[in-house]
Amino acid sequence: MISSWRRRRATRQREVEGRGAVELTIPTHFRCPISLDLMKDPVTLSTGITYDRASIETWIEGGNFSCPITNQPLVSLDPIPNHNIRKMIQDWCVDNRAYGIERIPTPRVPLSSVQLLEILSKITAATRRGDAEECQSLVERIKRLGKESERNKKCIIANGTGHVLASAFEVFSRPETFEKSNEVLAEVLSAIATVFPLQEEAIKHLKSEASLQSLVWFLKGGDLSGRRSSVLVLKEIISSYPEKVTELAEIQGALEGFVKLIKEPICPSSRKASLLITYHAIASSSNPERFTKALLQMGFVSLLLETLVDAERSVCERALGAFDGICESKEGREEVYGHALTMPVIVKKILRVSDVATEISVAIVWKLVKHESREDGGVKVEALQVGAFQKLLLLLQVGCSEWTKEKATELLKLLNGLHRDRLECIESLDFKDLKRPF
Repeated sequence: MISSWRRRRATRQREVEGRGAVELTIPTHFRCPISLDLMKDPVTLSTGITYDRASIETWIEGGNFSCPITNQPLVSLDPIPNHNIRKMIQDWCVDNRAYGIERIPTPRVPLSSVQLLEILSKITAATRRGDAEECQSLVERIKRLGKESERNKKCIIANGTGHVLASAFEVFSRPETFEKSNEVLAEVLSAIATVFPLQEEAIKHLKSEASLQSLVWFLKGGDLSGRRSSVLVLKEIISSYPEKVTELAEIQGALEGFVKLIKEPICPSSRKASLLITYHAIASSSNPERFTKALLQMGFVSLLLETLVDAERSVCERALGAFDGICESKEGREEVYGHALTMPVIVKKILRVSDVATEISVAIVWKLVKHESREDGGVKVEALQVGAFQKLLLLLQVGCSEWTKEKATELLKLLNGLHRDRLECIESLDFKDLKRPF
């Protein structure tokens, strides 16, 4: 019996080796007319021509609303799955597996705009009824559909999902329903964080007093997912409505929540969002001195300096922006003067990170030197010792904006009066990759 099995196996192997010399030809009707590759998800247009879904969707997304083969206008932009061709292709793949052809998997039917709008309509109805359980179940379904494919996610974002979710979040955030709606709010908030960027209609719901209170509640005491989603949504709100930062910062525990996310970030995006919001609280609010004082009491200066020591570019730029805002007030500068790392860290960022970081760093050094009240000029001496003079000279040589050039020139004049024997050279290797504009 075993020998018989071995003979059959050897015979099949010889047949495969013999056929291996023959080039396998994919049937023409199995190829996509656009990519000319074997179709993995064949779909048929209203003109009757079948294409691979990925190819024809790319064609339509490029602004083409006619059939590539017949050039006829498309009556509908929603292609219909061609199950017969797909099954034939799968059978062909199985028959030719000896050539290394793998069977294409049966694709999931993508979400259509009609299906999504039906789900959104049900969410709106459940929200009006105050049916938190039904609303939560529907939102979970949308999240599952979004995770199935990138196409589904695009469909969800493009059809006003953010507006419907934001409206539901506002309704269930109202004081009379909030205590009983924590679970549905957490689910809706998680879903909102997947449909960025939010449209104007959605942000209008999220910037209401009830929504802000709810978002801060998640920021302070939610799980990791809730805290991350809340700070990302708050960043969207403040980016569109900077004036709302005063109302936000007035909510008890909001600033503490942002500082905690900077100190112990859940992910890079949560730290960036927190830095951006704290910057707006200092620079754009109607009561910046109050918020600056509150941040200083939380050790914000030390935290920013620690963040700046080894931060990637986008984090560094946001941290420098917040640091620059702190230096706007006298109380903030006094706190900054007391940290030994201030000048070494800030001066190091000049010409090291980006043009934006360089501009902000020069502004910070200018403010600290310009407003110094110590008679011994301790800040100026410290700036010289860490190579500020040489870096500013180099900055003028390689080029910068007019504003930065003006501040750098003024700084050089302020520093030039000190003894040259206090100057220290900077390492030329630090700038070996610096690009010159000439």
